[in-house]
Amino acid sequence: MMTLAQITTAVGGTLHTDLAVTTVVTAVCTDSRAITAGCLFVAWVGERFDGHDFIDQSLEAGAVATICRRLPETLQSEKAYIVVPDTRLALRDMAKAYRDGFEIPFLQITGSVGKTTTKELISAVLSVKKSVHKTPANYNNDIGTPLTLFGLRPEHEVAVIETGMNHFGEIRYLAQFVQPDIGIITNVGDAHVEFLGSRDGILQAKSELFEGLKPEGVAILNGDDTLLNTVQLPQKILRCGTSDHCDIQVTAMTDLGLDGIACTVQTAQNTYELHIHALGKHMIYPVSMAVAVGELLGLSKAEIEAGVAGYRGVDNRMNVVRLGQNRIVLDDCYNASPQSMEAGLAVLKSTPAKRKIAIIGDMGELGDYTQEAHYTIGKLAGSLGLDLVITIGAKAADMEKGARDAGGNVVHFATKEDAYDAIGKAFLPDTLVFVKASHFSMHFEDVVNYLKELDIHD
Repeated sequence: MMTLAQITTAVGGTLHTDLAVTTVVTAVCTDSRAITAGCLFVAWVGERFDGHDFIDQSLEAGAVATICRRLPETLQSEKAYIVVPDTRLALRDMAKAYRDGFEIPFLQITGSVGKTTTKELISAVLSVKKSVHKTPANYNNDIGTPLTLFGLRPEHEVAVIETGMNHFGEIRYLAQFVQPDIGIITNVGDAHVEFLGSRDGILQAKSELFEGLKPEGVAILNGDDTLLNTVQLPQKILRCGTSDHCDIQVTAMTDLGLDGIACTVQTAQNTYELHIHALGKHMIYPVSMAVAVGELLGLSKAEIEAGVAGYRGVDNRMNVVRLGQNRIVLDDCYNASPQSMEAGLAVLKSTPAKRKIAIIGDMGELGDYTQEAHYTIGKLAGSLGLDLVITIGAKAADMEKGARDAGGNVVHFATKEDAYDAIGKAFLPDTLVFVKASHFSMHFEDVVNYLKELDIHD
């Protein structure tokens, strides 16, 4: 992958070793529990841990080298120690040097909602023709993004990088070493408003992406997003959506229920008839962005249409789980913001079913907007005529109030465990259940698993 000499130069470090400087490091690891033979261990310093405490353990487990701020008391033979002032910045600099060895298109995606879906859909389209390297799982932060870049191999023809954030400066930091040829913002919503103050603040933070966009690069933006329509850049901008000014315009859309959606997308080059095997009209945005990317990177009309048709949803993001006795779970529990909650409830409303239930819970990082946002979502859920709304969590108490004020049939529970009995009794034959809440605070995948267990025990 990289030699000790190349790494030392890239990070501006001091090398201590009895190994040849041409020794190659085969991988990079920041977790001492996941060491592979020949890897480089980066002694990351976090709020609650210090990787320097695990250097000896990592080298004994097979790592050939470490990047660290300070040397251990005893140096192991046939191992390498690269001393730097800051291991976080060293990981960044090493990732940039490695990334610079690849003359392929780099895409970088951010946004309040839909980043992962957009990454996966674009990757599905590009994979029809090209070897794609993409961000795995939730590797979209200051540790995961460098590790994603280290996964690049000579056979890869394009890289699709997802970028998350919740504070100013985070996207700027990542864009500095990803240096995208194509920068994509899916939308500007209320996610992380607690830390960014307002939607204008969120736009400012998302727009840090363009500081890393190459001068000849292209920005792809949601053309139906009011705030994103204020963005002006020296680089080319392609806007995607239903509005008349969009360069990639969705001109027709048909809701196919649990079979997904069909839509027509018009560009300057072609007209595309697309079938997306994913739920919700909001899917027109990742689809139109995938069309834009496909055209930019030279895919044909047939290849783009085949790539969209071959896409399947991402786990816990509006997945359809079919259980016995015609019971269906809309598993959208990966995360939640007001915008994604509204989109999910819209899918629940439009999907035919004899009985419908919403199981919704706390949304995080909303700051001063927390109470109002939960009340508003509850009021929306209560207005849909559902058979039952089940709200769970301390913040979701305001959802219950909103649903009740809207005339909905609603019950509230403080915890998932408290709610399970009511959920089990409500999950009758011919029932469609929508499940959604913020992932890190609520872990509603436990609710989905409980519903699956009910099916096993029937």
